[in-house]
Amino acid sequence: MNRKQQKTLDSIFETPTRANIEFSGIEKLLNILGAETIEGRGSRVSFELNGEKLFLHRPHPAKEAKKYQIEAFREFLERVGIRNG
Repeated sequence: MNRKQQKTLDSIFETPTRANIEFSGIEKLLNILGAETIEGRGSRVSFELNGEKLFLHRPHPAKEAKKYQIEAFREFLERVGIRNG
């Protein structure tokens, strides 16, 4: 994991939840961690890692993930055993 991906991971676990994390950066982080990205219809995308799944819609037209999406990513990472720190 490079420095940018570590910074993204740190940002996901920050409280209060930030609203300026790019969705694509989170996708890249999940791919590095071994998650499979499954494209759905339109902006729908799902991620699968260690038997857990997360379903979301990519934000548009903005590039930044919404707060509820970042919180969903945080919960997903915790479910698969990834914690910050």
